[in-house]
Amino acid sequence: MEAGRFMLKRTITSIILITVGILSIFVLPIWTFGAVVSLFIGLGLYEFFRLSGAKKIFPLSFLYIGILSGILLPHITYLYRPTGGIWEMVFFIFILITLFIIHFIRKESQNAVNLIAVTLFAIFYIGWFLTFLVKIRFLADGHKLVAYLLLVTKAGDIGAYLVGSNFGRHKLIPRISPNKSVEGAAGGFIFSIICALLSRYYISWMSFSFILISGVLIGVFAQLGDLAESLIKRDYEAKDSGVFLPGLGGMLDMIDSILFTAPVFYICLMIMM
Repeated sequence: MEAGRFMLKRTITSIILITVGILSIFVLPIWTFGAVVSLFIGLGLYEFFRLSGAKKIFPLSFLYIGILSGILLPHITYLYRPTGGIWEMVFFIFILITLFIIHFIRKESQNAVNLIAVTLFAIFYIGWFLTFLVKIRFLADGHKLVAYLLLVTKAGDIGAYLVGSNFGRHKLIPRISPNKSVEGAAGGFIFSIICALLSRYYISWMSFSFILISGVLIGVFAQLGDLAESLIKRDYEAKDSGVFLPGLGGMLDMIDSILFTAPVFYICLMIMM
């Protein structure tokens, strides 16, 4: 009975996310995609700071600055597309200086370096990395490229889960994630490559070599992204990152693999296309 409820929640949440994704990528005006990415970043950052606060209370000023900064990043990319890289650099410098100023006016100065480093890391890791989806969306055929990236990445997640839960025998890195197996990682990698190769019929202008290389890179970095979030949760002694997505865990649990594959795929596009 409990398993049935869990699967129902998982199915409903998945359908809602897929619907939102399809609408924002293919149907709604292009700016709405940036808004959706901003929403995901905001929820992901909230979960991250919530995990951080489990060990030590995270000051609200840093939480607000962190979440607001992450939410703004996709819009900076959208508004300043021709010179986005320059403005992103200016933005990060401004945020770092702002974090120092906040400490100057605080009554306490304990853990100053730790708080600044963790806040900046969260903005960089969640906000900036996920903003690469927006960068990809504004390329030629960007809607197809984003769909390709998400499909190949999530195919790896599904493959890792299916193969690992049914055939997993050898632990991958048990001190970081006791449930992940070598077989699951291999299954996820193979699923990503197969999905990439099948996608050539969807994006016909992509060469076979690009499809193969990008599929391999996405397959590898999707696994690394998943492990990276597992490492963070292990450090903060948490099972799930949050409860925003019933049946799927938290927002970070959903986007962890994309956080690594989005910038890698964008770099791949810049080099090879």
